[in-house]
Amino acid sequence: MEEWTQTLGALPLLGIAAAAIAVILFLVIVVKLHAFLVLVLVSLLTALATGIPTGEISGVLVSGFGGTLGSVALLVGLGAMLGSLVESSGGARVLAEKMVDVFGEKRAAFALGIASLIIGFPMFFDAGLIVMLPVVFAVARRVGGNNLLLYGISSAAAFSVMHVFLPPHPGPVTATEYFEANLGVVLLVGMLVAFPTWYISGYLWAKRVNKRIPMPVLALFGRPEDDVQAVNPPKAGTVIGIIAVPMLLIFLNTGLDALGSIGVVDPTALWVQFLTLIGTSPVALLISVLVALVVLGRARGVGGSALEKIVERSLGPICSVILITGAGGMFGGVLRASGIGDALSGTLSDLGLPVIFAAYIIAVVLRLAQGSATVALVTSAGLVAPAVISGGFNPLEVAAITLAAAAGSVFAGHVNDSGFWLVGRLMGMDVKTTLKTWTVQQGLESIIGFVLVLVVYLVAQLF
Repeated sequence: MEEWTQTLGALPLLGIAAAAIAVILFLVIVVKLHAFLVLVLVSLLTALATGIPTGEISGVLVSGFGGTLGSVALLVGLGAMLGSLVESSGGARVLAEKMVDVFGEKRAAFALGIASLIIGFPMFFDAGLIVMLPVVFAVARRVGGNNLLLYGISSAAAFSVMHVFLPPHPGPVTATEYFEANLGVVLLVGMLVAFPTWYISGYLWAKRVNKRIPMPVLALFGRPEDDVQAVNPPKAGTVIGIIAVPMLLIFLNTGLDALGSIGVVDPTALWVQFLTLIGTSPVALLISVLVALVVLGRARGVGGSALEKIVERSLGPICSVILITGAGGMFGGVLRASGIGDALSGTLSDLGLPVIFAAYIIAVVLRLAQGSATVALVTSAGLVAPAVISGGFNPLEVAAITLAAAAGSVFAGHVNDSGFWLVGRLMGMDVKTTLKTWTVQQGLESIIGFVLVLVVYLVAQLF
């Protein structure tokens, strides 16, 4: 691939990408062909259509698939095990009842969203969602009715907002480095933007779609009738503690990384490297599963084959989720390898827009075209950074521009985004429903976040 140069222009590449997306939607929604087969087939056809050398196509497909699974499969698998242990022990039900008792049924979705915002500060989107879903499902069952989207979208949107706008997540941190922004100011502005963005695009949107599209709660982490009915179910505090284990470990990782960057600790020290290792998302979840096996299993008298079956049955339902998510990453990888991002970015950089609008719009177009929020953000930041650095902006203005690019990178995730498939399949939605709920939510999150950031930018100009 290093020696190959794309000869097609931006418009033909964009046309191929649009046609590929249309074929995916047609085959999945109309023909009812399985999404995994569709994504693999269309990825192959798109690679051929964009002129990727035939000898390299297999490598591109496998790289896109494996690159996505490398981060997703471990998290989903370990998260499903943790969720099954929490669910089967009765812990999710106990915690759900506690939350409903404390906050009331009408405010339970709001409470779950706030909890997800807090957990989402140190945890990446996919890891946080996996950890939180058992509680989300349990609360939805406890309240009753076909109300999965009210709780699921509200919680998932909270993790998405934190992932997009708040350091230490990689998107805003990367943009901060490109624009030479003050990380502390970016963090403060991100905190200012995060809650109202979630409340409107997450909580209020979830209430609206729940009325229009009632959905039953899935048995992804085990059905209520399959629960291990122990005499001594765990207390709510115990369940909270187990769920907090990965959050605290990941937060420790983040804190040590920040302290190392400013010279407070030595990042080469053995103890720092060890604590950093156990704070990576897969290792933190592995430790959490081991803790749950002891606390929710053996300590309650459940062990041997019974405990093994609880863990084993958690993997079946999520195999399809993992494969489809990987295939979605494959499709996005083909689009990136075809050079569509480079072609579009070169065209968009000549628009002559105000810097904050250019950062947002370039990120939006790249996000829609190739799916990866990270690629959209890094590319837009790289293009706009020279103008920002030489523009004489004050720290608050630079922070606003940074988060404008971040807001654009999340816009309307659809079939070329692996996260689209992850959320849709975890919540049991078909493609059409995922487009109507999650894709629209991501669009609202992007627009509302940008509007709020723009207000901060305009206020900053007064000083």
